[in-house]
Amino acid sequence: MRTFVPNARPGGHPVDPTAGLYAQRLLEDVGEPAARAAGATPPTDADRWRESGLMALTGYPDAPVAACPVPIASLADGVLEALRSAGGAGILRDLRGADLLTLRAAMTGLGRRGNIAPGGSCRILPCADGHVAVNLARDSDWQALEAWLQVPTPPDWPAVAAVVSRLSKGTLVERGRLLGLAVVDAQPDPPEATAWFERCHAVAAAPAPRQPARVIDLSSLWAGPLCSLLLREAGCEVLKVESSRRPDGARRGDPAFFHFLNAGKQELSLDLHTATGRDALLALLRDADIVIEGSRPRALRQMGIHAEQLLEEVPGLTWLSITGYGRGEPQANWVAYGDDAGVAAGLSDLLHRATGRWMFCGDAIADPLTGMHAALAALATWRSGGGALLSLSLVGTVRHCIRFARETAAQ
Repeated sequence: MRTFVPNARPGGHPVDPTAGLYAQRLLEDVGEPAARAAGATPPTDADRWRESGLMALTGYPDAPVAACPVPIASLADGVLEALRSAGGAGILRDLRGADLLTLRAAMTGLGRRGNIAPGGSCRILPCADGHVAVNLARDSDWQALEAWLQVPTPPDWPAVAAVVSRLSKGTLVERGRLLGLAVVDAQPDPPEATAWFERCHAVAAAPAPRQPARVIDLSSLWAGPLCSLLLREAGCEVLKVESSRRPDGARRGDPAFFHFLNAGKQELSLDLHTATGRDALLALLRDADIVIEGSRPRALRQMGIHAEQLLEEVPGLTWLSITGYGRGEPQANWVAYGDDAGVAAGLSDLLHRATGRWMFCGDAIADPLTGMHAALAALATWRSGGGALLSLSLVGTVRHCIRFARETAAQ
């Protein structure tokens, strides 16, 4: 086995040992050889945490900055290094992987807020028997408060916190999931040793992948669009398809960040509530090499679109499914966003153990981490002939990073 040696990027950024080891592990997982490069004097994990901007997004504004026990910045660097090894050294050549974790915060001026996520929609709250993270990102989430908490509750955080403090985390999580709310136990069980991506369905690979790959991106917000951005940087042609009645929610956010994620992609809006719109989408999917989607599996099935069936019909198709918790039941129906997914994976619990205070790690950290991992899995699978339905989850990706950190620390 060849060794991945830390190397300096064209912009002069050396890669630390943890990033190199993680890049090597990921490349092995997707069947790609690790590239040998010239060595350099690398920074430490602590250096990368500070330089990346994650330190400015983790902890309380009135307290000393906090460092996550998991070297998230270094691991993010490793993902982008692995992708560059597989898809070309020019992929986002002026950025390191950890820069993608903090880019939205840098563009929008977000900072650390302790137990309030930098973006503001998610909070870690005490309950009767522990702590939960609650993400009320949509107007419909606030409208569901009474059904969730079972008492009349004004739509403000102090009122929510007062009721949550009297209920058990099991009740809060179970009711929340039934109502489509992102509510998680902030003290999860240690992660099991599972792979960071799963091949849920596979058919015969195509003998010669088409060049360049045609990517149909049905995803929204952050993880999926970042994945297709990285694939575009690797030379793929990307078409972003949105529902005319429900466009990408990221359009309501910072325009500069949305432009960064989607610049250079073709765009198409279809009315997916009509037969004509659904037929047009199916035609696009049948001519695709890579499909990226971030919806719960039942959403596409209700429109008559079945990933497994399309894999049988389209030789060499790579179908990438990005969800909160995976495609298995019942977790396929659970809602998750980047902030609460990081808590569900265990990052805030680790920070609490280290500092004695509950806080978020970074800004919606599971989104960019998953988007980078997804791009590597999709690119490697397409290069090897496709014919697979790949499943990645926000929670599973962060759990994999935590497990890798524990394994390397124990060696």
